[in-house]
Amino acid sequence: MKRSVLLLLAAVWLPVCAAAQTPAPRPNAGMLYWVRCASCHGIEGKGDGEYAGLLSPRPRDFTTGRYKFRTTETGSLPTDEDLARSITDGLHGSSMPGWRGVLSAEQVQALVEQVKSFSPRFASEQPRPIAMGPEPPSTPQAIEAGRGVYEKLKCAACHGTDGRGASAIARDLKDDWGRPTRATNLDEPWAFRGGSGVRDIFLRFRTGMNGTPMPSFIDAASESELWQLASYVKSIGRKPLWEMKGDEVAAFYRARDEEDRKDPVKRGEYIANISGCVQCHSPYREDNTMIEELKLAGGQRFRITPFGDFVAYNLTSDKETGLGDWTDEQIKTFVTTGVRRDGSRMLPFPMPWPNFAHMSASDLDALVAFLRSLPPVSNRIPPPQAPNIFSYLAGKFRMLILHEDQPLYMFPGNAGSWTDGARP
Repeated sequence: MKRSVLLLLAAVWLPVCAAAQTPAPRPNAGMLYWVRCASCHGIEGKGDGEYAGLLSPRPRDFTTGRYKFRTTETGSLPTDEDLARSITDGLHGSSMPGWRGVLSAEQVQALVEQVKSFSPRFASEQPRPIAMGPEPPSTPQAIEAGRGVYEKLKCAACHGTDGRGASAIARDLKDDWGRPTRATNLDEPWAFRGGSGVRDIFLRFRTGMNGTPMPSFIDAASESELWQLASYVKSIGRKPLWEMKGDEVAAFYRARDEEDRKDPVKRGEYIANISGCVQCHSPYREDNTMIEELKLAGGQRFRITPFGDFVAYNLTSDKETGLGDWTDEQIKTFVTTGVRRDGSRMLPFPMPWPNFAHMSASDLDALVAFLRSLPPVSNRIPPPQAPNIFSYLAGKFRMLILHEDQPLYMFPGNAGSWTDGARP
């Protein structure tokens, strides 16, 4: 009897002990990348995944070997630790999530190697880490000196005198791929993608941000001045909303409302961006890059089964093909009720007008002001195309009776008639 028990215990525990001594299999980097990363960064790492066109900023193109957040010299490759930090902690203020607690250290390292494999630079170059001294204390004197460095380096040209864009003259910024980019809002440090500590901020000034207009200032200021500048930028960050009390929250929004009233076009542009107007009313190429000449000029074609094909309207101020001949009230009615100028009403998709039905009067005024500011682009949009009766009934049957999810397709290219240039 005792022998039988011992044999049973051996049969149970020996495989367990053997498994514990066997090294865990190495993660399949390609499969891991395909599951976690390819939908944004693309199968070949070109930053052209299926969701790339909907994201701002766009996902990183790994094939160029250019990275913003590094501890290496400007123009240099990042270290493995730099890449692992971006994967683990994510990039605040962007669509890149942090994978801490989701991916193991081995999986993160496997992704680092996979990301490096997309650029030939990693096979022929080595990262050049910067030599950085200890972080000095952020004293009131250092912060005040940093204010002077901010003026010396003309940071206000992009970031504004207040760090939020006030009086900024460099507004139409482009990255190395010719895509629009924005200067960081310095009074919201929690959204700094490379980290909000003084050391993190110092690194952005010291290394620059490859692929963007943000240069390295190592040749324009001393290391001590860059530390002072980092202390100053850290100091101008405002109190986050989640740390405010009731009266502070009310005062904060009153001040923001007053700013919006002074610049309704800027407010309207913000509303258009966060509401998805740009993504739906701008056509995209096969690689999910926007056709910049047709930004907000419509032409993006959607197929919503079983209801047919719809092409997004031209929102520019062109009088023949856009909104230039519409009244303010017609635009507001269109946005909030889906009623066209001829009195007909749109379906609640792809234009989700019920979502905008309760927009405040001031936000509607700001949105109209922004649309009025758009230069005219002649891009004639075709009317919706309904499916034949058999396709329609079959689709409704699958949707209502079989409870199947019906697909939505977005087609590349411009479905409109662009008369200002060759049809893209």
